[in-house]
Amino acid sequence: MADTFAGKYSPEFFNRFTILVSSSCASFNSDEFLQFIYDQEWEQKAFKQRIRHISHALRATLPSSYREALSVLFGIASQCTGVEYLFFPDFVEAYGQDDWEASIPALERFTPYSSSEFAVRPFIVQDQARMMDQMLRWAAHEDPHVRRLASEGCRPRLPWAMALEAFKADPAPIFPILEALKQDESVYVQKSVANNLNDIAKDHPALVKQLVRDWYGVNKHTDWIVKHGSRTLLRAADPEMLSLFGFETSPDVTVQELKLDMASIEIGETLPFSFSILSRASEAQQLRIEYAIDFVKANGKTSRKRFKISEYTLEQGNKAYVRNHSFKDLTTRKHYPGKHRLAVIINGVELAAADFDVHAAAHTTRS
Repeated sequence: MADTFAGKYSPEFFNRFTILVSSSCASFNSDEFLQFIYDQEWEQKAFKQRIRHISHALRATLPSSYREALSVLFGIASQCTGVEYLFFPDFVEAYGQDDWEASIPALERFTPYSSSEFAVRPFIVQDQARMMDQMLRWAAHEDPHVRRLASEGCRPRLPWAMALEAFKADPAPIFPILEALKQDESVYVQKSVANNLNDIAKDHPALVKQLVRDWYGVNKHTDWIVKHGSRTLLRAADPEMLSLFGFETSPDVTVQELKLDMASIEIGETLPFSFSILSRASEAQQLRIEYAIDFVKANGKTSRKRFKISEYTLEQGNKAYVRNHSFKDLTTRKHYPGKHRLAVIINGVELAAADFDVHAAAHTTRS
């Protein structure tokens, strides 16, 4: 979870929130809550650490009964929407694992307003069969947020969450849920199902390839799901997947005039680049166009990351592309000085590449 979200917890945010809690719970002490929040470590806490800290603060200042505390949160949940309210389901994760009868409806209640995708996972670990039965029922729910929870919550490799090692080893319990959601009309749900499939493909590519063969070509929503869920396999230029989705494994094209606008850049700057694709085939070709950068890591070695540009049906002739890649540090990627490489990849085949240097940012801003 990006730590830039930590700043959402401003004094104004807590002022609004404590007013809401007080309106639902007469015994709530706002001053005590805020004193608990602003301890000596608060400023150093990252976003998810702050979420759990707020859960602890609520446990200390709401009624001592877990169910009574949940009742207070139920009363204001609909007024608390957005990622900053992930502490609602987190409160359930932290304090409700011994009370499924109250906690499972709470996770269902809170997920439309933030998301219970993280909080549900310890319940899966505690009793997989029971929780997966519940999630299969959620897959039939009228609310797309709840249906999405059924898929997103059981992703084997959900980012920023505890991995579900049992499902990384054997994803079979997930498939009934994905089967139930494979024709879902909600794009929000479709993306989750596709991401779940992509997670599974990283550990069990053969299972996903078989599922794609079984599902593809029947329903337009399912077709989008399986294609997006096959992106890791497509990036790896798996010939079966390329062929299934209409991509030539040996495209009759060339990449011309790959140009990097700068031979060297500083960390924090943006690298503009351009190239054109020339088709030499007599018939139209379906192309998956990507670029990759070999990033220098802290240890001096390189690690390749691919970025999709487009999928395009190209007739005879050429098509030009202009793109920019930012080297600004992110919470998910830190950049290091050294010689980098940018490659253009068509249908999994690297057809052109160029080197460039990345330098540490100067202390003064360039004019």
